[in-house]
Amino acid sequence: MHDLLILSVLIGFALGLISGLIPGIHTNNFALILLALSPAIADLGFSNIHIAAMILANSITHTFLNIIPAVYLGAPDADTALAVLPGHAMLLDGMGMAAIRLSALGSAGSIVVSLLIAAPLVLFFGHYYDFMRENMGWILLMIVLLMVLTESGRYIEGQGSLVHLKYKFYAAVVLLLSGILGAIAFGNEDLMHPYFQFGSPSILLSLLTGLFGASVLLISVLTKSVLPEQHHHPLNLKSRWVLRGIAVGSIAGAIVAWLPGVSSGVATVLARLAIRGDLEHHQTRAMEFIVSVSGTNTSNAVFGLIALFIIGYPRSGAMVAVRDLVGETLDFHLVLLFLIVILLVSIAAYAATIFIGDRAPSVLARFDYQKICMAILIGLVVMVILFNGVFGIAVFLAAVPIGMLPYYMGVKKSHAMGVLLLPVMMYYFGVG
Repeated sequence: MHDLLILSVLIGFALGLISGLIPGIHTNNFALILLALSPAIADLGFSNIHIAAMILANSITHTFLNIIPAVYLGAPDADTALAVLPGHAMLLDGMGMAAIRLSALGSAGSIVVSLLIAAPLVLFFGHYYDFMRENMGWILLMIVLLMVLTESGRYIEGQGSLVHLKYKFYAAVVLLLSGILGAIAFGNEDLMHPYFQFGSPSILLSLLTGLFGASVLLISVLTKSVLPEQHHHPLNLKSRWVLRGIAVGSIAGAIVAWLPGVSSGVATVLARLAIRGDLEHHQTRAMEFIVSVSGTNTSNAVFGLIALFIIGYPRSGAMVAVRDLVGETLDFHLVLLFLIVILLVSIAAYAATIFIGDRAPSVLARFDYQKICMAILIGLVVMVILFNGVFGIAVFLAAVPIGMLPYYMGVKKSHAMGVLLLPVMMYYFGVG
């Protein structure tokens, strides 16, 4: 029994390495495949609990490793979209390895914090879950307004006291354009006809790769960015800022894990609001934000399990598969077993993230950075066509210029998360 459980965790860990490092492959893909293959896997001696442990190990490992393609390749998923710009900026400053280490620290720290805050949050949501669910549209509207109203733009001396209004207008433009694109894309997902089917196709690949990945790479090409030599920089971030980043990320991820129809991408927006400052130009804030984003993603995965245990509703494809394997109500002993699995796989994922993150620059250094950017851009286009078809590439091409606007307008990239916020708001307000 114990040998099979360890083997299950190792299999899930290996799948997490694959989904975390290869853009376009998500944990939900493997979760649904494992669920579909569960009868055949059971014939090999694995129980449904073992298969659920594989899925959980895959989900947690993925939240550690997915920062690597986001930083080094500019290829994000929904969880790492907002980390691309500060991570890419650190890469161009020769601090790519530091960005990866900060991310690993954020994910590992969030495991500890998530377990510490689990009990009080369970009590909180026991009282306010229905209220928050019924008023989710207004909560999201408040988040959107805060995003716009707290935008102060890129500081340039002599601009005048009212220039912040211009930047707030720019922020609203980016948010609305990305939101309209998201609404159109999600509303016409049935037009996707992928040439290669791997799990459930998602238009998010086209949207997020265009807005947050290809746009950054294209700007690097246009500005003729050169990848400097990467060094083992010390993490010059005060411990209180690291702890704050972990705490903010953990709480944001935990909150969103309970809410129906709200993805972890929204949780990163909450974390972004909590950590003020111009992340694109203030390295300290950028470093703290990377810690926070990674903590958000890992915490969201942990609390997805806890929410399933408490309210019986899954909040991700992985948790749908776990529910189908072990039942709608998890007993305490099973949850405790799964939490032990999370702790064990987190240790392995932390080590793997740092190991791979430290060695990736030596591979990149062998090639011309401009050619790498162009090769990745071409790879992203091919990937979108394969997984999302002609409609997907059309959405991708529309997303790229919108994703470039924040750079030229001097506002934060997080406003492009309107691509998720506005469609979800429309859903809760019954629009469309």
